[in-house]
Amino acid sequence: MTQRTGYVAIVGRPNVGKSTLLNRILGQKLSITSRKPQTTRHQILGIKTEGDVQVVYVDTPGMHKHQEKAINRYMNKAATTAVKDVDLILMLVDRTRWTEEDEMVLQAVKSQRAPVVLVVNKVDFVREKEELLPVLQELSSRHNFDQIIPVSAKTGHNVERLENLIESCWAYTQAGRAQILSRGWSIL
Repeated sequence: MTQRTGYVAIVGRPNVGKSTLLNRILGQKLSITSRKPQTTRHQILGIKTEGDVQVVYVDTPGMHKHQEKAINRYMNKAATTAVKDVDLILMLVDRTRWTEEDEMVLQAVKSQRAPVVLVVNKVDFVREKEELLPVLQELSSRHNFDQIIPVSAKTGHNVERLENLIESCWAYTQAGRAQILSRGWSIL
């Protein structure tokens, strides 16, 4: 049996649901969640093994603009360092708005070699799916993301689809690097 293993960084600004998504994927509460920003202060690793696929998830502190305090600079550095050696980056955003901090996160992931999947979280608040289409179109214009997947980390909506993408995206080259097999949107 061939085993497939990869590292996935979960990045985004504070309070977009990074830790909630990690907990949902793992099926247990590993990472603390709170409405208070900057609850996650260090990288947290979560490992999920199913069949011949093992994924190591790296939950990161939220990246933010205000860096006056040493702890804030440390958390930003922890988040940017996490994306350097991973096979896949999940960039989480809140479906309600794009902020300067989201733009800062995008600039940090653009320079990385790993594929970037934009995960649009908190879609459980959208009443009609059609309301989400203009948001997805606007987000897709910001960068050529490898995939855009709307989810609700809280309720689990579309998280299985995201996991399937993660598990299927490793096509091994001779160098052993992961590659996204196809580009596009995965809409609800």
